[in-house]
Amino acid sequence: MTAIDDRMTGIFENLEVPEGIKAELIRGEIVMTAGPDMVHNLIVLAIQHQLPYDRWRPLATQDLAIPGQASEPQPDLVVFERGAVEECGRLLPSPAVTLVVEVVSRTSVDRDYRTKRELYAEGTVPAYLIVDPIKGECMLLTELGQAPGSGLPRYTSEQTSKFGEPIPMDLLDVTLDTSEFQTYA
Repeated sequence: MTAIDDRMTGIFENLEVPEGIKAELIRGEIVMTAGPDMVHNLIVLAIQHQLPYDRWRPLATQDLAIPGQASEPQPDLVVFERGAVEECGRLLPSPAVTLVVEVVSRTSVDRDYRTKRELYAEGTVPAYLIVDPIKGECMLLTELGQAPGSGLPRYTSEQTSKFGEPIPMDLLDVTLDTSEFQTYA
């Protein structure tokens, strides 16, 4: 990270965000968005309820620390194994996370499909689930490999399914039921 990145991280950590606004630090840029749609929240809730709580910690709106990056994204859902980290503090180290979930909104399409895809791979998160209520589909990204030319980590496996189709999530030993997922009005 550069001195500018460090300065932006300091500004971000002291930022007073109005209630109902979500703030994230993405590649040195502070990104603020309005609160999510109810469809969005119900999808996150449906996923949380399908994860065995005796093994997994599914947390909504938990800030992540991406090593070596001026980024502190706040995925819609992070899932990590019980006992993987000390369960306190604002930042969860991305290498301790097994799955991140982003529910696409009309203003986050590029961020969720491109920027965060790269960021979560660079943070060595083994699985990234993009739930898209605009298209009515999910994309599960797994298997980290090297991007040609850059040497940076990238997801090499991509599985797309329509809402209503089950999604095998082998890393979690769960098959995700998407039959309750709705599209935006």
